[in-house]
Amino acid sequence: PGMGKTSIALNMALTAAKKTSKAVVIFQLEMSAAQLAMRLMSSEALVDGKKLRLGTLGEDDWKRLAGASGRLTGMNILIDDNSNISVPEMKAKCRRLGDNLGLIIIDYLQLMQGSKRTDNRVQEVAEISRSLKIMAKELNVPVLCMSQLSRGPESRQNKRPMLSDLRESGSIEQDADVVLFIYRDDYYNPDTEKKNVAELIVAKNRNGEVGTIELQWMGQFTTFSTQDTVHDSPR
Repeated sequence: PGMGKTSIALNMALTAAKKTSKAVVIFQLEMSAAQLAMRLMSSEALVDGKKLRLGTLGEDDWKRLAGASGRLTGMNILIDDNSNISVPEMKAKCRRLGDNLGLIIIDYLQLMQGSKRTDNRVQEVAEISRSLKIMAKELNVPVLCMSQLSRGPESRQNKRPMLSDLRESGSIEQDADVVLFIYRDDYYNPDTEKKNVAELIVAKNRNGEVGTIELQWMGQFTTFSTQDTVHDSPR
């Protein structure tokens, strides 16, 4: 938690919504639609999220917010904040959009409940993961699903996440076409030379290359920006 998984999801939502008129559907199980909308406004306007929440905005902030509000109004972003939603319910809601569906974002997998109640959480997460894979195929639309990690990285000297750190199920790694991790060195090392730098680690890519992309982390806006720096991962 705190590494920026919701922020990167919103970055991708905004990027997709700017490129297409098709709907970007966000299933947000952790926070309210109002909270998420505020995060979107902060990211798009580049206005300090804390100032936005407290209402302590300057004149320039208001101007940027007005511009961002107009742009967001023109984007087809739909937010569902039902915390108890199931995969079949997600599928039913998305089907109603027909061909007007461009991207599904789920934040996040470990908050979901499987259709079959079981005491085995690993099996339950595996069932959810598989159901999301089937949904993506049936709807013919990409599904971006956030996931928590285990505490594995905290016990290692190199705290960059690995595929084995995916929490509660190896089936996530198996089902996903692409697995992305976020790593910020300043999260663990306050004295690092890489302040406000995030590594977007492409740990799995079924149809392409793996590697690491450096992004700029703008914490006050809870968003990332590109640095146009790409490093190949070691083979």
